[in-house]
Amino acid sequence: MKKFLALALAAVMALSLVACNNSPKESDTPDPTNSGAPQSDLYIALITDVGNIDDKSFNEGSYNGVKEYAAATGAKYNYFRPSEDTTAARVETMETAINDGANVLVCPGYLFGEAFQQAPLDHPDVLFLGIDMTENDMGEAEIPANVVLVSYEEEQSGYLAGYAAVMGGYRQLGYLGGINVPAVVRYGNGFIQGADDAAKALGLNAGDVNIRHWYSMSFVQTDDIKVKMDGWYTDGTEVVFAAGGGILYSCIAAADSTENGKIIGVDVDQVAESERIVTSAMKGIVQSVVLCLNNIDAENHTWAANGGSAIKLGAKDDSVGLPTAEGSWKLDWDQAEYEALFASLKAGEIEIDNTADPNAHVEVELVTVDYQG
Repeated sequence: MKKFLALALAAVMALSLVACNNSPKESDTPDPTNSGAPQSDLYIALITDVGNIDDKSFNEGSYNGVKEYAAATGAKYNYFRPSEDTTAARVETMETAINDGANVLVCPGYLFGEAFQQAPLDHPDVLFLGIDMTENDMGEAEIPANVVLVSYEEEQSGYLAGYAAVMGGYRQLGYLGGINVPAVVRYGNGFIQGADDAAKALGLNAGDVNIRHWYSMSFVQTDDIKVKMDGWYTDGTEVVFAAGGGILYSCIAAADSTENGKIIGVDVDQVAESERIVTSAMKGIVQSVVLCLNNIDAENHTWAANGGSAIKLGAKDDSVGLPTAEGSWKLDWDQAEYEALFASLKAGEIEIDNTADPNAHVEVELVTVDYQG
């Protein structure tokens, strides 16, 4: 999306500023003669969460951001994958990367919160970047000066997806959330509010737009999720916003068993995953990684800004949105109207309830929401 490209360019101007046993799966050092980049003494290691760098989501997006920065600066980079989904394994993998010489660690996902409570203190000379992490993920721990945390205004991206779905002609919607962590909750609440505002803009009546809402309490593909989605599609749901990593594939399997079932992807442009996907509620993962890495004071090996803090990116930073690249816009809605909506959101003209309480239901006027247990 052109707005996301603008983020990376703005960062440069404004800042100028996995496999088992914890072994690196790949060693990618860009050739400065090919990239035109100067040599750098930075060695950036991506530590994956439970997925891999081809997950079409946070791991892959974060790794692509690392590669983009390295190509521009000549920094060395690599990725390491924990042997299991535990804090102990994540900490061990961080240590492995540091022992390999890494002096910048990029860690995507809230699952690193507990590891960030101690690892940065043990390695004050290493810079840590937590992507899609908040201070709450670190519990009561104070954010050390060598740490930057980045999170997103998911409710804005969800809002755009819900608005676009209704404008695109869909009236029977579904929200399939993963585990009801704050990001997933905000995506769903934004989706509902966007659908409601679109219904008002179109002059629809109360009850014309209906949304089924359910947390699967999983981030992986399961038969139970597919069965649930089979029921939704069979009962008339036209499009499902699947926000929760691998649960997308349960939704795809269910949609594929119908004639017209459609899906909205999440986090990155997932259109390549299935012909059923009509759009995706995205975060600017690649661009936000580049933005933050551009904020490293390489000479002093510190964060030039935002060290010891948590930053939240949204429309004002061109860090959320729907994909508008050729082949990704599969909605029956004028793309120019979407651009105008995004501009209003960026300008702060649209208010969206950003509650992250899974038990708090957002207020709507026209949309009927069926919250399912």
